[in-house]
Amino acid sequence: MTTTLFIGLGNMGAPMAIRHAKAFPTTVFDLSAEAVAHVVAEGGATAVADPADAAADAGTVILMLPASRHVEAVLTGEDGLLGRLAPGALVIDMGSSEPSSTRALAEVAAERGIDYVDAPVSGGVAKAVTGELAIMAGGAAAAVERARPHLDVLGASIRHVGPAGSGDAAKALNNLVSASNIAVASEALAIARRFGIEPAVMTEVLNAATGRSQASEVKFPGHILPGTFASGFAYDLMLKDIGIAMSIADGLDTPVVDRVSERLRDGRAQLGDAPDHTEIARLYGLGDADPTAPKENRE
Repeated sequence: MTTTLFIGLGNMGAPMAIRHAKAFPTTVFDLSAEAVAHVVAEGGATAVADPADAAADAGTVILMLPASRHVEAVLTGEDGLLGRLAPGALVIDMGSSEPSSTRALAEVAAERGIDYVDAPVSGGVAKAVTGELAIMAGGAAAAVERARPHLDVLGASIRHVGPAGSGDAAKALNNLVSASNIAVASEALAIARRFGIEPAVMTEVLNAATGRSQASEVKFPGHILPGTFASGFAYDLMLKDIGIAMSIADGLDTPVVDRVSERLRDGRAQLGDAPDHTEIARLYGLGDADPTAPKENRE
């Protein structure tokens, strides 16, 4: 049980799996044969045709999947891995899952003698490549310590934030703040432009003053002002995380983020197919003269 089974090789999962395979014996699975071939070639991982068949030899399973329903299907569906992993195995869910689902899965895992850690990440594709992700880990302290060697090769900041589901909650709240930062900075730049201050100049002002944020320092100069919108994190996944954050805020007085959530959901229809999350700024006419233009016409 020394092999790690890594499932989910998307924009984030592929570079993470490559880094992991260079440090630990790693088998990989994804529905995309091309993604699997890339990770095998670049990281030295071993491909598996069926994760259920590989579970018996896996001491650790790392999941980097889009949503809780995918995690649930892999772990508890037909041929679910929680029924095939040996007692003493470790599951690390590194996607952005729903805290309530994570808690339920952690309970099922514990009944079978399996440690469960939710460890979602922040930092985007660039930091996935360099292994400098911020990782928010939830779960029992002993389980998180078991997971730490795997997390160390993927992240530069690893924090145990609480019991099962806490990592997912922290990630969703982080993305709520991140999206809000893009939205408020976009509004400020739109106001500045109407007054006669160019968006690039106002971005420089924010970054030299107290209004700066990761949005103004990275996303505006790197993705929004050039109009490339290629951060690698989908708008729809951001909306999913905002929904998770708002669900755990239910009953609290949160007028600011309530309005942000409403605005970004209402604006989704303006952005066409598969927008990047930095296209929040297009709702304010930034980076693109026509927020409804097809993406292929915005290069």
